[in-house]
Amino acid sequence: MIINAMLKGFAIAVALVPLAAASPAFAQGKTLRVAINADATTLDPHANNAFLNNMTLEQVYECLTTRGKDLGVEPSLATKWDRVEPTRWRFTLRPNVKWHDGSSFVADDVVFSLKRAMTPPSNYTIYIDSIVDVMRVDDLTVDVVTRAPDAILPDKLTRVFILSKNWATANKSEPPQNFAAKEESFASRNAMGTGPYVLRSREPDVRIVMNRNANWWGKHEGNVETYIQMPIANDATRISALLAGDVDLTNYVPYQDLERLKRDQRMKVVEGMENRTLFLGMDQKRDELLYSDVKGKNPFKDVRVRRAVAMAVDIEAIKARVVRGQATPTGSMWTPFVNGYTKANDVRLPLDRDRAKALLAEAGHPNGFRVTLDCPNGNYEETCVAIAGQLARIGITVDVNLQAPALTFQKFARQDTSFYALSWGVPTLDALYTLRGIIMSKEKVGSGSWNAGGYANEKVDDLIAKVAGEIDPDKRRGFIGEALATHNADVGHIPLYHIAIPWAMARNVEAVHRADNFIVVKWVKLQ
Repeated sequence: MIINAMLKGFAIAVALVPLAAASPAFAQGKTLRVAINADATTLDPHANNAFLNNMTLEQVYECLTTRGKDLGVEPSLATKWDRVEPTRWRFTLRPNVKWHDGSSFVADDVVFSLKRAMTPPSNYTIYIDSIVDVMRVDDLTVDVVTRAPDAILPDKLTRVFILSKNWATANKSEPPQNFAAKEESFASRNAMGTGPYVLRSREPDVRIVMNRNANWWGKHEGNVETYIQMPIANDATRISALLAGDVDLTNYVPYQDLERLKRDQRMKVVEGMENRTLFLGMDQKRDELLYSDVKGKNPFKDVRVRRAVAMAVDIEAIKARVVRGQATPTGSMWTPFVNGYTKANDVRLPLDRDRAKALLAEAGHPNGFRVTLDCPNGNYEETCVAIAGQLARIGITVDVNLQAPALTFQKFARQDTSFYALSWGVPTLDALYTLRGIIMSKEKVGSGSWNAGGYANEKVDDLIAKVAGEIDPDKRRGFIGEALATHNADVGHIPLYHIAIPWAMARNVEAVHRADNFIVVKWVKLQ
């Protein structure tokens, strides 16, 4: 088993620093200390569309639209929006909004930001791949033109952060950071938005500190003056910090610690299913796998091998023994929260190891083969290890390569993987997000940003294009269902389970627990 022990040890060591560094300077006003399992990989708002980045940046930056407490779409930097033509949306911008440096937010910032997010190497094209132009109408009005009618554009724009044109230009950050190439830029290390919190400091892999923005246009429902976000990679260290009072809240609770935390009178635990699905992906593009002992051939190009892998995974055992019941096994690539979910497409291949062995033999691998499974460390690394043990029972030897999410995501962006595990949320609450980001051919313009294995099916691509351009809700859902059914028949990916998200916090903390797992600091109250 390949486990990057050196990297994990480093993450533990640096995570200990902020616990000792909670200085009296942060004691003034209400201070919220949150422990997460890894650091944000970048502060550039258009560089790497990953969960921890988005949760971090949402405190500082804002979008035209946003998600409310019930995940409904609400106004943010835009106060209203209308489809004035079938392919033209008009956004009316909020007046009197100030950037953190005191300058005024105007339409030019929106035009710049959306076009920046559309520009390679941006990793946010999944949200705006339908856009062909963005135009300033006046200082507080912007038109967005799409190549075809886009019924869910306001939903998509809840995740496209708006950046100050003047700030980005002055700091030579006009193009997005090339995250996959490990590029650094001013925007990747600094942040300046319009949001409820102002970035005060960032020490990579140690902590991020933010102060309340007293000049924010919106209403602070909470009372947090200082927000400290600390990456603590080691589960035991993170929970020890919580129990010791060095941390107030964590949304990364190891399943094995849940019962202990529930019994502790100083703590409270909030549970729910996340709008996020864990799945396995396979390199189906190369003629030879990068990380395997099979030479001159790619086993995963054969659907029989992919089906064998799916039929060898005992998901109920993983649910019961690995994640302690905190999972919902699934055959769907998205959760029931998502528009386009159907029970008909939520069907798993049966656990049948004898059939799996037979399929491997039929595909020319009677003795199995060896392959590396890339898995970001965190809440599902134990699942990756368990899957390796289960696949060994049909002759597939799996070397589990656990790495920090930042390193793993860079590998995925480069398609530098043979076999991988990834969890995927759907912030738009519409299946097109997964269809475009995970399932559509990477060669299509603006698509496949996280299709690390190169899955491709022309019929599926055509159906996804129909989903993207259809306004009628029933027709859209029909195309979505057909696309997923075709993908599932291909075993294009192997869905495992929808993830549960228990939060643990001190008794004096009141926080809104949403299905997207975001801690929204402006709503947090400390007693």
